[in-house]
Amino acid sequence: MAAMTGCITFLLNGEPRQLPAETPPGMTLLDWLRGPGGLTGTKEGCAEGDCGACTVVLEEAGGHRVPVNACLALLGQMHGRAIRTVEGLAGPDGPHPIQRAMAEGDATQCGFCTPGIVMSAWAQAREGGAAHEALAGNLCRCTGYRPILDVFAGLVDDGSPSPALPDVSGATFAAPGQVFHRPATLAEALALRAAHPQALLLAGGTDLGLLVSEHRQQPAAILGLSGVAELQALSTAPERLVVGAGVTYGRLLKALEEVPELASLAGLLRRLGSRQIRGMGTLGGNLGTASPIGDALPPLLALGAEVVLGSARAGERRLPVAGFLTGYRQTVLAPDELILRIVIPRPPADAIFVCEKLSKRHDQDISTVSAAFLLRVAEGTVTEARLAFGGMAATAARAASAEAALTGAALGEESFSRAAEALAQDFAPLADWRGSAEYRRQGAAGLLQRLYWRVARPDLALEVQA
Repeated sequence: MAAMTGCITFLLNGEPRQLPAETPPGMTLLDWLRGPGGLTGTKEGCAEGDCGACTVVLEEAGGHRVPVNACLALLGQMHGRAIRTVEGLAGPDGPHPIQRAMAEGDATQCGFCTPGIVMSAWAQAREGGAAHEALAGNLCRCTGYRPILDVFAGLVDDGSPSPALPDVSGATFAAPGQVFHRPATLAEALALRAAHPQALLLAGGTDLGLLVSEHRQQPAAILGLSGVAELQALSTAPERLVVGAGVTYGRLLKALEEVPELASLAGLLRRLGSRQIRGMGTLGGNLGTASPIGDALPPLLALGAEVVLGSARAGERRLPVAGFLTGYRQTVLAPDELILRIVIPRPPADAIFVCEKLSKRHDQDISTVSAAFLLRVAEGTVTEARLAFGGMAATAARAASAEAALTGAALGEESFSRAAEALAQDFAPLADWRGSAEYRRQGAAGLLQRLYWRVARPDLALEVQA
């Protein structure tokens, strides 16, 4: 079991910091920075990971820079990490070149969002990629973004090396009314889970972190899994991907970019939150939360993915994702079990695999309806159809009636229309502020009918729209 150390240790702007033993490990990094840390450049805007005003950067091995939302990150998760805030960019000659460019290019007005944008830009200068994607997690109500995009177009990496990360092992941090376990090995994690089955399981924290940041709760016991080495494994093979439960979406997205047959899943992940969210959020966490609108769940169902669970009591067990999900935010996970990894089969060479998402915004928004389709066609006949939907029921699920209506049918508009009508036998969606039940029914049917045009007329190059 993890050793008691009592002190959270990390690098902050290149300097080692060891927090007092009584520091609440469940405090958000943002609250600590603006309070005891005395670094108020990092702002609080929304406290739920949407606006990006609290963006800081984690400096990782290999020189990588990962922007994250400080409002969702808990201090216990930061043990052994290297954190860079806006105060850590200026050098002996004054402001960082990015800061100068923002000021001189009229890319800031009220300035409230500017520190977070500067930190996203600092990460972007090293990591590259589309400017739109880099800015999707930063909201600005003043400038209209054009001058900000002009700054991003001229970004140059400053070449600064990443600091050496602190050498840490498993630890437990305790403060009045709260204990935070941070194991470093799977054996430690499973032993702690068996000993503390009521502890809150914390992976990335982009969902459960809201309990602290937005709802201001202080869980009595937290089992943080971000430091468990075995849960960070990620491997690709000709038949499958094996993704550790602790692998972030950011890492998974980079792996998917090398798997052409899963390009549609990569496109969906680019819409899953922002770079800040993908820097902390995990596939295992999305699966364990079991939300009916979890973006990753329909693709896992359509691909026939499996989840591997583990406990100190019974070892490992493996089951289909469809059998893991049992109801609204409910799974078969036993009190002493953890999600270890997810096995994702690659689509067959002759299959068409498509991920879809309907939401009010293209970026940074929760799905109203999501879907993933795997279709196989031979000689004008649909030979296999896996149709999985999210947002249509208490849990993400496959549409058995629609699949039956389509399988064995001729590839034509009428067949897909009949399958769309059969969705009424599979789902009775609820109405909420994201969409009415009728909107969800029509949206799901429209996505299924659009699947026909993707297959019949690939030259149309249909894009996923919000």
